[in-house]
Amino acid sequence: MTSLECLRAANPHIKIYSVNDREFSSYGKVIKADTYELCEIVRNSVEFPEAGSRYTAALEPLDTSDAAAKFRAVFCGELDEQMGLCWGHSGRLNALEWHTCNEFNIAVRELVLLLAKRSDMDEQNRLDSAKVKAFYLGTGEMIEVFADTLHFCPCEVTSNGFACIVGLERGTNLPLEGEKKPGQLLWMKNKWLIAHKENAAMLEKGAFPGIFGDNIEINRI
Repeated sequence: MTSLECLRAANPHIKIYSVNDREFSSYGKVIKADTYELCEIVRNSVEFPEAGSRYTAALEPLDTSDAAAKFRAVFCGELDEQMGLCWGHSGRLNALEWHTCNEFNIAVRELVLLLAKRSDMDEQNRLDSAKVKAFYLGTGEMIEVFADTLHFCPCEVTSNGFACIVGLERGTNLPLEGEKKPGQLLWMKNKWLIAHKENAAMLEKGAFPGIFGDNIEINRI
């Protein structure tokens, strides 16, 4: 069985699509490209935590590599896209975020993305988690996630964890200069966020409790 087939068997509570299925087309676009060099830089640059996840907006030496410069020229119209990384261990929905720009994702290690659309939110910026869909991204696969797609930390497929290269407009996800007000949606620079009502850690930090319903969990294989 493939990883996707094993995932589907282990997660009967939610349908897991491939990003290559037509259902992904409203959330983003699959990009057929050779990602080996970018992934290899990451493999040689980071250590994996025993628990929890990590994120860095611009990962050295990935961000300054020749491979990143080629990536910007081909996919970003030569704009200064930051090349960062999200990696570690995660298995729940917990929150969803969005930006004013599209986001590029490359799976250095296979992962599952939990996605929804901004149009799925109601007038009070609340979202029923039943509207969230799960998509499998295999090792080396690359996608462009549309700006109106809600997304967050990927879920791991196995106990080895996930690793995802994240390309965004430079400055995105950096700390705000002003003080955040409790419950405000703007969480970091160019990053708006709603948290699940069960995510006590983020709610204590002032996140808006905008997601209700099941806090979806992806069972690893």
